[in-house]
Parts: sequence; structure tokens; C-alpha cells
Amino acid sequence: MLKRWAERQEQPQFVPHPGAVGRELAYELQSLPEIGDGFAVRVDDVQSPVTGLVVHRGTVTEGEATVDAVVSAEVDTGRRGAVSRSHSATHLVHAGMRKHLGDAAAQAGSLNAPGRLRFDFTSPAGAVPASVLNEVEDEVNAVLQDDEEVRAFVTTPDEARRLGAMALFGEKYGDQVRVVEIGDYSRELCGGTHVHRSGQLGLVKLLSESSIGSGVRRVEALVGIDAFRYLAREHVLVSQLAEQFKARPEELPERIGGVVERLRQAERELEKVRADAVLSSAGALADSAEDVGGTALVAAAVPGGVAPADLRALASDVRGRLGARPGVVALFGADDAGKVSFVVATTAAARDAGLAAGKLVPVFAPAVGGRGGGKPDLAQGGGTDPSGVPAAIDALRRELATR
Repeated sequence: MLKRWAERQEQPQFVPHPGAVGRELAYELQSLPEIGDGFAVRVDDVQSPVTGLVVHRGTVTEGEATVDAVVSAEVDTGRRGAVSRSHSATHLVHAGMRKHLGDAAAQAGSLNAPGRLRFDFTSPAGAVPASVLNEVEDEVNAVLQDDEEVRAFVTTPDEARRLGAMALFGEKYGDQVRVVEIGDYSRELCGGTHVHRSGQLGLVKLLSESSIGSGVRRVEALVGIDAFRYLAREHVLVSQLAEQFKARPEELPERIGGVVERLRQAERELEKVRADAVLSSAGALADSAEDVGGTALVAAAVPGGVAPADLRALASDVRGRLGARPGVVALFGADDAGKVSFVVATTAAARDAGLAAGKLVPVFAPAVGGRGGGKPDLAQGGGTDPSGVPAAIDALRRELATR
């Protein structure tokens, strides 16, 4: 689709002022059929790059736009209303954060989309406690329940500051500024679209709080019917879990925690059983040593799921069973994710003959798509190709044969 920029002298939406969001507009331009060929343009953004110039960016969705064409503009009232609710909710969340965290919680960015919002703010103290988020959410919804009037008015910057209106740091304001206040809870400089009364938001549900950079946090929330649908899904999920665990909803955290702890204990016991089984194979592995160029070589792939620490212990055990003869032990393991780990151990006699474990790793590691290193007596590493283990063992065998 062809994208164009156009200047219009009259528009049915706001022009971005400090605090406004250009993509809140959502309207379409259509040519008047009695004037000329029909075309339609979906306006996606509006900006004011210089004072007095309003530029609209849109996508031609029908026909071909022509210069000097007479058009009519139609607002997408459904989307505009949804975005307005999100924008008003952002103001309330901002005010709540400032109330509980202090003036340090300054807005650092936001996104107001239909049914959802994203609010970024500075927080030198780090993560916001869950208790604070709960209090902010309760207060915001209390403002909604009180159905406070949302009032917008234009005044001077000095008067706005006297009234306690919050301003965006780094923004430049002219001689006149627009103030949006929601009851006595929020008062902020803003040029964006808003609801007429706080009750129109219906519901605000905070979903998450996370870090997006040093000293900057992000809160995401749902608004209106989207928040209700989210809570409805959560209710269904809780009901299903309560039925599954034969417990009341308030008992679920304890029940689930107990199940998780038992699973972890079972996994620890299973890992111990696997480790014991692997370590018990040390004797058989030592007995399987083959003579390659006068060096006893034990190279094998162990069963999957062996932890790297157990692999090292097994390699050390096998090395000890080779006695005083020159010996090299190379063991390979693979996990469920398709990753390869390996350990190489050398006996004292092998090291005296110039066979250092760390120097043997580059000989075979490329075959498993990996690398590693270590000391002369013990080295380890990893790779990404379990299918290359046989080739790695062959490469090590050829290296020892040439010694």
C-alpha cells in the first residue's frame, strides 16, 4: 500500500501536544464522489513537526489520492473511545505510582492502545513491591467506582504548576497548556483524548511490573471489557484447579506448593539414582579401554541426563582405575535439549608422555559443534551436535595413534 504525508487545515482529532499520543486518532479520509474519483486513506499518525503545521501520515486503502482533492473525515469512534479509556487509565496509574513512590516515579514513556496500556516510569529504588501495586490498583478502581468527572481546560504553565499538575520531564510547553484532571486524584498536562467520567473505564487490572532498563520500570494493564475478560478467564482457571485438587480457591497456593515440592524431591532422588548408576559403570568402562599407540583410551557416550559434575566424577574414577599406564578418558553426555557435554581426563603417565587434556579438546570438539578447555589433567566443554559424538571419538583415536 502506498503511504503518503498530507497537510490538512481542519481535522476531527487532536493535534499532539506534550503528553498526547499521535496514534490515538484513528480516522479515515474519503473523497467526495461528486467531486472526483473515489479514494480512501486510513490515517495512522498525526504530528506537528513545526509550530502551525499539522502533518498526517496514512495508507491509501482505496483508489488513488490526488492533490487538492476535497475529502470528508470520519473518526473510528469505537477505537477512539477504547484508546481514550486507556489514556485516562494511564493518568490514574501515574498518579497512583507518584502517590506511593514519591516524585521520583516520573513518566518515562507510555502506550495507550484499545483495551490495554503500558506505562514506563523511573524508579531509583528498583522493583515496585506487590503490595504497592495492589494498593494502586485498588485506588484506581475506587476512582472508577466514584465516577469522577474528567475535566480538561487550558491555562498558563504557572497556573498549572500552582494547581499541582504533573508535567512530562524534558517537554517544552508554550504560553498555554492543557490540563486534564480526574476528580481530585489526578491532574496532569496532556493534549490527548480522554473519557468524560472515570466510570466509563469500567475496570483497570494491573498485569505485570518489570524492568526495562537501569532505574526504569514498566507496568502493563488491561482496561474495560478486556480487563473483565481477563478476570473471567482467571476465574475459570482457578475453578478448574480447585476441582482438580479438590480444594477451595484460597487453599490452592498451599496445595500446589506441596505438589511442586514433592516433584522436586522426586527429581532429586531420581538424579541420585541416575548418578549412582553411572558411577557404578566406572569399572566396566575401565575394563573396556583399548590400546591406541601405547595409550589406554576410554572413550564413550554415557546415558542421557547425567549432570556435568557427575560426568567429571565418573571420568576421574575411570582414570584412577587405569593404574600407572598412560591413559586418556573421554566421556560424552547429552541432555534433552540436544546439548553435548564432555570431559577429558589424563593419567600422570599420559601427561609425562605429552598428552594434556586441555590440548586434546580442540582435536575432537569441532565434531560435536563445541569447544572447551582446562588443565593438563582434566578438561571439559560442550557442544550442540550429539550426532557428532562418534566422529569426535574417532578424531581422538586418530590423534593418539599418531603419537
